[in-house]
Amino acid sequence: MIPPSAPHRAEIEHLVRRSLYQRLGRTAPRCAQAPHPLVVNISARHCHVTPQAVETLFGKGHKLTPMKWLYQKDQFAAQETVTLIGPRSRVISNLRILGPCRDLNQVELARTDAVALGFDVPVRPSGNIKGTPGCMLMGPAGFLELPEGVIRAAPHVHMSPEDAAFYSLKAGGFVRLRIGGDCAMTFDRLLVRVHAEFKLEVHIDTDEGNACELGPGTPVELLT
Repeated sequence: MIPPSAPHRAEIEHLVRRSLYQRLGRTAPRCAQAPHPLVVNISARHCHVTPQAVETLFGKGHKLTPMKWLYQKDQFAAQETVTLIGPRSRVISNLRILGPCRDLNQVELARTDAVALGFDVPVRPSGNIKGTPGCMLMGPAGFLELPEGVIRAAPHVHMSPEDAAFYSLKAGGFVRLRIGGDCAMTFDRLLVRVHAEFKLEVHIDTDEGNACELGPGTPVELLT
């Protein structure tokens, strides 16, 4: 597994691109002038859980085990998965847990996932779970009933204060995202999240990613 400190390919390519423009004495396009590269990733269905929930689902003293490090600092896809039980006992198996643990339990689904389970799931920013549907999570050591916490995550962009200043954006605001390619489209309400440790990354769900056929070489741009 690649260590969490290793630079991402996009970061290396961004530095090389900026250096080439400087060496050639040419004016770099705006994307190359930006402090950091823009990365757009598809966030598949997953859940976040508290330390207490981990012990309920996997046994006393159990800790999440990193399987794959994600783009954001210290974030990882865990080896642990659970079974989600929805209305009328419809289930999704092998729902991945993302770590590290949080202070609330939350399940994030795409619309097609929610429809398959029989949920009417609202679009919400992460952490805003009041009044949302609940579900049952099943692990190898036990069950966890969530009275609320199932959402469709609002499309959003993580960025540092440096990135926010470059794009003239503020936390809690919105920005547009242009996706190029054969199925080009524009997201008009991308929620802006700002933190000193954030890397510049957009998260969309699997339905949204499939709709625009997002791939490794798809051109992307923040429109401000």
